[in-house]
Amino acid sequence: MTRDADSPTVPVANRPAPSGDHGPDRLAGAPGRKRPSRRRSGSRLTARRNRSAAVLLAPFGVLFLAVFVIPIGYAVHQSLFRVERSGLGFGAPRTVFAGLDNYTRVLTDSTFLKGVGRVLVFGLVQVPVMLGLALILALLLDSRVARFKRFFRVAYFLPFAIPGVIAAVLWAFLYMPGISPLNDIGRSIGADAGFLSHDVILFSIGNIVTWSWTGYNMLIIYTSLQSVPKELYEAAELDGCSGFRIAWHIKVPLVRPALTLTGVFSIIGTLQLFGEPMVLRPMTAAISSNYTPVMLSYQAAFGLNDYNFAAAVAVVLALATFALSYGFLRLSTRGSR
Repeated sequence: MTRDADSPTVPVANRPAPSGDHGPDRLAGAPGRKRPSRRRSGSRLTARRNRSAAVLLAPFGVLFLAVFVIPIGYAVHQSLFRVERSGLGFGAPRTVFAGLDNYTRVLTDSTFLKGVGRVLVFGLVQVPVMLGLALILALLLDSRVARFKRFFRVAYFLPFAIPGVIAAVLWAFLYMPGISPLNDIGRSIGADAGFLSHDVILFSIGNIVTWSWTGYNMLIIYTSLQSVPKELYEAAELDGCSGFRIAWHIKVPLVRPALTLTGVFSIIGTLQLFGEPMVLRPMTAAISSNYTPVMLSYQAAFGLNDYNFAAAVAVVLALATFALSYGFLRLSTRGSR
């Protein structure tokens, strides 16, 4: 059988390999290999990524359990028990299950209810004033006419760098009669402020908190203002908007998430009021040992050795803080939705 002269000659090396086990690998003597499926390789990659994520999250998980979940669980467990003593109280102490009795004591305790009412009134006045001042300072620093921005930013933030106890001690000397220059100034103009009196002490504490935390909240709001595109301001100026209208209609709405965040932090800090009244307490009779809910819990635990009642106060206060913070968050985000 002869080959046609017009048909092209195909080299053996370039001819397609026949089907079956006679491919090039078989001709070279190499063992046959099956290419791994895409599904199997994808599952291996996903498992590797999950292991890497677990390793990176492990330190946070351990710390979260150690300083957050376990203490809360222990406090809840302690709040469900009480210590009883036999006889006239001189017998051996015995821990028994109390159920919700400690929570009933907390919710019917007039001292606790007065403390909660006191910190709520404190927050209704102090939080809006503090956030308003923080917003005004942030808007002033973000304005184009502001000069020495770095200096004033550090100056406004500096009170927060001072520990809260030290700040309370400094203001306590400014409030104390006899050595306070503020009292001398007040008497010279015929006004005796009485910063440590029963009627003014809550405002004096609010002044310390406002002085300490306004710069911190200002920095959060100012950072949010820095992320606003400058083209919005230029377009508003071309439309004839003044600086006040730009601040009120553009800047304030755009920093609303930052205001919400600082509001939640302020609510939590208000219900946890402890350091400032604790420092001022030895200087005035207007502050009792149960002045705030946290002070009541502290007094019950370390003054009366009633750890179960103190744990119940802490749990109730945590639930109230969560409810108020969540309600404020929902209320502040309802309009944006």
